[in-house]
Amino acid sequence: MKTHHASLIKISGLLVLTFALVLQAVLPGFASAAQITARSLTLMANGSDGGSKPGGVVNHAFAFTLPGGSNVGSIKFQYCTTAADSSITPTCVKPTGLTTTSATLSGQTGATGFTVNGTTLATDGAPYITRTAASVSSNTAVTYQFNTITNPTSVNGETFFVRITSYASTDTTGSAIDSGTVAAATARGIDLTGTMPESLVFCAGATVGTTSSVPDCSTVTTGAVTFNQLFSPTDTATATSQMAASTNAGSGYVITVNGPTLTSGGNTVSAINSTASIKGVSQFGLNLKLNTTATSTIAVGSEIAVASNGTNYRGQAVGTAQGYTNNYNTVDSFSFTSGDPVANSGNATLGGSDAQIYTVSYIVNVPGSQPAGTYTTTLTYICTPTF
Repeated sequence: MKTHHASLIKISGLLVLTFALVLQAVLPGFASAAQITARSLTLMANGSDGGSKPGGVVNHAFAFTLPGGSNVGSIKFQYCTTAADSSITPTCVKPTGLTTTSATLSGQTGATGFTVNGTTLATDGAPYITRTAASVSSNTAVTYQFNTITNPTSVNGETFFVRITSYASTDTTGSAIDSGTVAAATARGIDLTGTMPESLVFCAGATVGTTSSVPDCSTVTTGAVTFNQLFSPTDTATATSQMAASTNAGSGYVITVNGPTLTSGGNTVSAINSTASIKGVSQFGLNLKLNTTATSTIAVGSEIAVASNGTNYRGQAVGTAQGYTNNYNTVDSFSFTSGDPVANSGNATLGGSDAQIYTVSYIVNVPGSQPAGTYTTTLTYICTPTF
């Protein structure tokens, strides 16, 4: 019985040895392949197709480190649905919809001089690059980018794998030198939709502030404005108010001033049009200009801010140069007629404009005979956009 048992052991050992020899004979190309390290595949956008778009025609950028120390004449990139290295699982199923036949090589670093193979050996799903075999130094970092590869088409996204293998031959035949696998995944795109409605932001008050340098109507202060001094035939009284406007109207906006002149009971201060400030004469007028230059007869006002550039900032004070009757855009010239346009978003061409702040400058002159009293008016500025 002992002799018979020993014989069985010897037979089993022979079977194991025979199986190992058969496996080596079937897969000789991977018996000594070294591991490619630091390997990755980045899916990159190509035109309007995002890199991970299912079915998108995109670019695939490979980066890895070759162990080196051998001549390399070709490198194969085999796309599969499974991650197993081909030395373990020879079968590779190409991901559904993947197409590599139009692939071009747009960039290469590290080990260079390669072109994409154009023969029938470069079957769809397994492109390879080829060159005259040349030595690769130890631990050489390389990159290769293939353009116009069609991603797998699963609309819900799909993980796929690329088996990278280097060869001494120029056509990926013979024994593999180095090998490694990378993974990538397509993903359903996120479609974001938002609507910009017709927009008009407008406010008026004593002052309008800014937030992060942007005119902000939430900062507008009271509309109660008092002149800087008592009315006098020997001096000019001044005041300012501000307003801000923005719109996306294709034909821009127009701002008009509306209301009566200054009145106290039955007494008034005369409204003027396109007239300089003259002391001792009944005058009430306004403009939207900086009247504080060295040559100005009166110091009051500011230019529009942010300054117009004719593109996204189009606001401007208006007058006869823009086809209107009275000037509100001339330094030291003041006007007031109820219903007059005083500003619009027509700098360069009439159109939409980002927010800008207008400073309205008011002047009052009175003759010595002006009746005493408290003179008031309520002016309303109306901003009308045309879409």
